[in-house]
Amino acid sequence: MTQAALHLIPVPLSELSEADPTRVLPASVVPIIRDLRHFVVENAKSARAFLKTVGMPVPIAELDIRELPGRGKIGKSDAQTGDWDALLAPLASGTPIGLLSEAGCPAVADPGSELVHRAHERAYRVVPHIGPSSILLALMASGLGGQQFAFQGYLPQDENERKQAIIRLENASKSSDQTQIVIETPYRNLVLFETLLKQLRPDTRLCIAMALTTPEELICTRPVSAWQKIPAPAFEKRPTVFLFKL
Repeated sequence: MTQAALHLIPVPLSELSEADPTRVLPASVVPIIRDLRHFVVENAKSARAFLKTVGMPVPIAELDIRELPGRGKIGKSDAQTGDWDALLAPLASGTPIGLLSEAGCPAVADPGSELVHRAHERAYRVVPHIGPSSILLALMASGLGGQQFAFQGYLPQDENERKQAIIRLENASKSSDQTQIVIETPYRNLVLFETLLKQLRPDTRLCIAMALTTPEELICTRPVSAWQKIPAPAFEKRPTVFLFKL
């Protein structure tokens, strides 16, 4: 029996890898998921689709699946305390809960950290489980160095502010020997890529980590000057992590 705790369950990074989640999830995690009956999720529809692929021993309709307050927003919610207590209620009776994001690791560049915070406030045990994280996979494969790194999330959408942010992060990369990691909404990947090529220095190394863990995976690190001489990757709305270091 899975222990009473808030279990942080990683989810495959794409629908392609979801077809066989055991390819990217450790064998030890799948039985834990199958043993859970209560889930707090970012999106109920995608959570049900994922749970179908892991071979739940009960019908999906019998599972208690609840969405996070203010789902889709990273950071603190303005939900009332009672909302969080209701989500954590099974733990009060010794019943475990699973926290799922739409993709990757919950509470890492995804909603869920507020629920984890509330669990700690109430002295409930929190158990993180191993699984795919696009940020860590990209960092591991980039060759840019993982001793000092910073995940910056989304850059400003305003063009001038975005340019200033890139210059600031590049300078921080040089002064702190720090790898900078950013992401963008998939349909805006090309815009971000082109801005990076214009604003970064020619010798800054830029890594594109796209469609991780899927058959279309691309991970490539080159100096900006080299990227400027070749066609842009075929982003085509594929999830992508951008990393750079001067």
